[in-house]
Amino acid sequence: MHRDKAGGEQLFEQYYSSVYGHRWDGLKQALCQETAPVCPDGPLVSPYYMDRASIAAASLLPVSPGQSVLDMCAAPGGKTLILAMKLYGEGLLVANDRSSDRRGRLHNVVGSCLGPELSKTVKITGHDSTRWGLHEQSVYDCVLLDAPCSSERHVIKDPVALRQWSPSRPKRLSIQQFAMLSSALIAVKPGGYILYSTCSICPAENQEVIEKLISRHPDEVREIALADDDARGSEQLGHGRIFLPDNGQNMGPLYFCLLRRTE
Repeated sequence: MHRDKAGGEQLFEQYYSSVYGHRWDGLKQALCQETAPVCPDGPLVSPYYMDRASIAAASLLPVSPGQSVLDMCAAPGGKTLILAMKLYGEGLLVANDRSSDRRGRLHNVVGSCLGPELSKTVKITGHDSTRWGLHEQSVYDCVLLDAPCSSERHVIKDPVALRQWSPSRPKRLSIQQFAMLSSALIAVKPGGYILYSTCSICPAENQEVIEKLISRHPDEVREIALADDDARGSEQLGHGRIFLPDNGQNMGPLYFCLLRRTE
């Protein structure tokens, strides 16, 4: 269904102004600005530039050498590089993306940025993350789910995407995100960690997904509290934390929440 430009923009404005109130105008302006990507610290053979918020969030997943790690929606591959560097050439990192085009980008990033010693731990796959738990249960020490999301920073800069936007988009995505997160909970070992993240500013895709998981599995999962120093510049929410670019640092947007499966 096609939506007229004014209608799509108006719905977008109404939706996010209702969420952020008086803050929305400043946040919207910050979302339109260009970011200042940096290269993560570590033994990369070629530089890879990414948002500082993504680096900070991915670094919070407590990966250690020798562990088994799953990156459920890995492309284009920046967070995969961080996880591979944390493994330091020991263990297994399954970097998954269902899209063949995105997997192509993932192969290129891993192949060009990781040397042989680090890349030997990476296995690239193309499975449906919403169904992962049907095939592997209690396998991974750590799971990163950087879920597909509304990505409002991109929508607001794309006239076509903005024209087509409707409130059904975050609602549809939140259903998919919850299915992926539920699958991650099955795939991680008891005592293992899940880092859930999105680049959305929508509560329905962020803290409400976490709230739904915890309410449905109260004895199986708990949130790990993160202090301000764990991700400096992020803001505490009801569940998880978020980097928003209007706070003066032009980082994000990036929502993240660290979870642990009960032993």
